[in-house]
Amino acid sequence: MKKLCYIVFSISILASGQETNPVIFEEHFNGTQLNESYWNYELGDGCPKLCGWGNNERQLYTKENVTVNNGFLTITATKNDAKYQSGRITTKRKVEFQYGTIEVRAKLPIGKGLWPAIWMLGNDIDTNTWPACGEIDIMEYVGKKPHEIHTTLHTPDSFGNSKNTKITTNKDIEQGFHNYKTSWSKDSISFYIDDQLVYTFSPEIKNERTWPFNKPFYIILNMAIGGNFGGPEVDDSIFPKEFIIDYVKVYKE
Repeated sequence: MKKLCYIVFSISILASGQETNPVIFEEHFNGTQLNESYWNYELGDGCPKLCGWGNNERQLYTKENVTVNNGFLTITATKNDAKYQSGRITTKRKVEFQYGTIEVRAKLPIGKGLWPAIWMLGNDIDTNTWPACGEIDIMEYVGKKPHEIHTTLHTPDSFGNSKNTKITTNKDIEQGFHNYKTSWSKDSISFYIDDQLVYTFSPEIKNERTWPFNKPFYIILNMAIGGNFGGPEVDDSIFPKEFIIDYVKVYKE
């Protein structure tokens, strides 16, 4: 059965007649290429403005390292000679939302130096630069620390430090697919792994320094190599490695 990929702006109705939250974006990666109505490729090494993507990462992002096939998005990390390559896509200016629930089903790669992530940035980043724009890290995994999932909020108040964070240990997280979900309202942001609540962020005082989350955000899927968080050591014997995403769903609050 083929998967469907669409944006919906109406309320879903269960067979019983009970209403559920509206689905505002749903992507199952049908076809054989990335749907650029929803997604953008981010390419290169971040230079000249943000070399190493601001984290001393080693990879060059390319279109070729992002593939769509059999209902899955695959971001592949490779090494050819001295060059590392990988993929990064975003929904910037195409699919942005304020409040709601985002759910992503994904399978992690294994190996020292890999840094796959599911995350979001405020859509005003071009004029309100990081961390003032805000960052919501739904899932970060670094191969040097097996079995650990990081969920983090970056704000001006926590500049350069991951103090609004939770590390969840799951010995089976590298096995098969798992669901990563974040529910975001005007009052709090909660993170779930396989529908289990792992962390809630809700500062008592909400202002521009502690809560830059009162505006639309966009989605980012990528796999970095090395860098301040993923590195510094990279095991060159592991490549190629795949970060596989089954679907992305966004529900209105």
